[in-house]
Amino acid sequence: MAKKLVFFWVFLVCSDQVFSQLDQFIFNGFHEAGNNMSLTGVADIGSKGLICLTNTSSRVSGHAFYSSPVRFKNSSSSKVFSFSTAFAFAMVPEYPKLGGHGLAFTLSPSKELSGFPSQYLGLLNATDNGNSTNHIFAVEFDTVKDLEFGDIDDNHVGINLNSMVSNASASAAYFLENSTKQELSLKSGRMIQAWIDYDSARNRLEVKLSPFSEKPRSSILSFDVDLSPILQDSMFVGFSASTGLLASSHYVLGWSFNMSGEAESLSLLSLPSLPRPKENHTVLILCVTFSAVLIMMSIIFISFYLVRKLKNADIIEAWELDIGPHRFSYRELKKATRGFRDKELLGFGGFGRVYKGTLPSTNTQVAVKRISHESKQGLREFVSEIASIGRLRHRNLVQLLGWCRCRGDLLLVYDFMPNGSLDKYLFDEPKRVLSWEERFKIIKGVASGLLYLHEEWEQTVIHRDIKAGNVLLDSELNGRLGDFGLAKLYEHGQNPSTTRVVGTLGYLAPELTRTGKPTTSSDVFAFGAFLLEVVCGRKPIEPKALPEELILVDWVWERWQSGAVLEVVDPKLNGEFDELEAIVVIKLGLMCSNDALEARPTIRQVVRYLAGEVALPEVVPSPGGSDSRKGNGRRGAGFEDYVHSYPDSSYFDKGSACSSAFEDRDVDIEATTPLPITDRGDGR
Repeated sequence: MAKKLVFFWVFLVCSDQVFSQLDQFIFNGFHEAGNNMSLTGVADIGSKGLICLTNTSSRVSGHAFYSSPVRFKNSSSSKVFSFSTAFAFAMVPEYPKLGGHGLAFTLSPSKELSGFPSQYLGLLNATDNGNSTNHIFAVEFDTVKDLEFGDIDDNHVGINLNSMVSNASASAAYFLENSTKQELSLKSGRMIQAWIDYDSARNRLEVKLSPFSEKPRSSILSFDVDLSPILQDSMFVGFSASTGLLASSHYVLGWSFNMSGEAESLSLLSLPSLPRPKENHTVLILCVTFSAVLIMMSIIFISFYLVRKLKNADIIEAWELDIGPHRFSYRELKKATRGFRDKELLGFGGFGRVYKGTLPSTNTQVAVKRISHESKQGLREFVSEIASIGRLRHRNLVQLLGWCRCRGDLLLVYDFMPNGSLDKYLFDEPKRVLSWEERFKIIKGVASGLLYLHEEWEQTVIHRDIKAGNVLLDSELNGRLGDFGLAKLYEHGQNPSTTRVVGTLGYLAPELTRTGKPTTSSDVFAFGAFLLEVVCGRKPIEPKALPEELILVDWVWERWQSGAVLEVVDPKLNGEFDELEAIVVIKLGLMCSNDALEARPTIRQVVRYLAGEVALPEVVPSPGGSDSRKGNGRRGAGFEDYVHSYPDSSYFDKGSACSSAFEDRDVDIEATTPLPITDRGDGR
């Protein structure tokens, strides 16, 4: 026994890098990890001796496991042993303050994980998420708030059992010696130490964090759980990390693990240092080299080279460095769209053309919106769209995958929507007739996406252009709201201000022409017009209709008053629809189309009405007041003069199957301009 103890201490003193003995090991850096660590995915051990689980590549994952399995149960007992671990990690995001996505300490029955990147952290995928047969235990350190998994924020620690939905979570923080709680940013780029302790006797799991070497007394997350049903007799211990659209370098700098007591805390000062950002001196070296060989010839050659290089290179200005979504190279998008050939053209509108493309690196189909030099949308709206939609994440919103700017061309890359825009299925001679069930599902989906914009995101987002032409349909005919080029963002509880009225006639709330201030209520007004579009199968203003049917909401209201409201339902349905649901949608359409903004419901109320959680009011007030059907009508003088110039629903030459990057004919007037409203005729 004495010889074994002497050998133990001699081995520990001789190697400060790694100590391994059956149920415990310590890595103070991974220089000499050798075969003790198993790496998969993009994970790698750097020259400084730290594990880099992911690099700055988008949508990748990496795993690092201790090579040998660890026994967590006795053969005679099904009770899991206690265990303890401490490790130092760091997350260095590609863009400051924008994490992507996070890492997790995990116990797994296998070292070969088939997990997806992005929000799945390389652990699980959409098929096996939540399966009890996974036998996956993980403590996640997540820097992206994912509503699908119910994340509490974009800087939290969570305990996950066989699922990416955390059983318990808490915002990242640590405690000082005086028990004062301090906030801690996981994506700060600094080294952080984590301690995870499981007490088998008490079935208690505790997680602690600190930017220092000393272990805090208090835990930021405690959870009572028996891990015996989760863990198998032998499990692999290690780490998993992934990136999404935004990338972060996820590092593990040291690791201590113990099955027979408390894991030894790591001295952060003795661990490898994080790598510094690489500096590119290529241009300087080339200039000095050429000038030293032939001064005059080098100047001429370099000047010619730089002019040609800049002419074909992407333009990167200071403000672009703060834009989060992935930036594609112009060459990559040109190749994806086969040189922006007309054969790949999906459609065009006032803001430019949209092409179908296939990314060569992933074989993913995308839609590329190319905005020309003369586009009225301009640079300001382009940046607004990138900054807003690039961070929005909801199943009923069109996902922005990335962007590019080269010479005078501005390009946005979206998810490809194979079924195009909703207006192609409603008006004139549609591609096919949508059933009532499909229409009702689309309505509820768009309402859910609008609720996310108004109330559930970190800021209030006013879309300002809700209409059937801006709702796209994916492969399963789910409605996705797109085109955020006119979006207005402001903090919750504040009031927006603007000097222009923008949007599409027929969807503009009347108060906009008086105040020029878009609100969530003005979005609800446009949503009301959208509801009537879907249920009636016609546009809000139809120049070819009979005089009494010219304005959709007026015609629907007249039918409502006469007790024949079901006559307005799209005749292309041939009477095959749910009458109760149709009345709910029509009733909501009238309520949302009320000229008085205080009489309109909020989008949250609309969602609850559509879900059947609350009953609609029995009485529907007149959308335009008691005299709205008399005299000059509810829209104001000069309105009918404009009606006869109202365009078709779309400017497409071909069917759209892309992001709703196109506009109908939008109205752009000063907020102080009195009615009548006139069209500027420039595509806005």
